[in-house]
Amino acid sequence: MSLEEQEWLLERITKQVEERKHTAGKLNDAKYMNEQLAAMARDLDIQAEIASINEDYMITEMDGLEKL
Repeated sequence: MSLEEQEWLLERITKQVEERKHTAGKLNDAKYMNEQLAAMARDLDIQAEIASINEDYMITEMDGLEKL
């Protein structure tokens, strides 16, 4: 391989590594967020609040807009 080809290859590998690092960070954040959402779903206070909100908007759900 010529020096230019090696340099091109190194730049390409460096770019791919940086992209994978960035993607891995997002995947870690998504995993963390899913864990947090699961914990919230198990929280009895949050469940009660969601039930209250659902009750408040029950009439709105019956107006047929969900078909849009």
